[in-house]
Amino acid sequence: MPGKESKKEKGQAMMLTVLVISGTTLGATTIAGLLMLYQLRQATSVTYSSQALFAADAGLEWELFKLFNPDAAADHQAPEMTNGSTFESAIVEGENILVKSVGCAGQKNVCRAFQVILTE
Repeated sequence: MPGKESKKEKGQAMMLTVLVISGTTLGATTIAGLLMLYQLRQATSVTYSSQALFAADAGLEWELFKLFNPDAAADHQAPEMTNGSTFESAIVEGENILVKSVGCAGQKNVCRAFQVILTE
């Protein structure tokens, strides 16, 4: 008879509804988990970024110390970072004096850099 649904049709509609709601919930949970993972990665990167920033600053100051105090710098070694970060610095002399420093920290090697140009 038209207009009357059988138990089989009601069961199929209920099953389809449960599958759609379950799929939507699973998708929303997956997206929320992925966003949380990105937030956690960003939080640890901030720590490494600040360590790399301070290491680059130390490298820049070391090169400026060597530039302006060549006699005193000969008696000293480059500073070591106790947190495991490192820096590489250099002075490039030409028309202007260019002082560069790159600091790196962390397992993923997060790097930050500073540069100073000294003109006469």
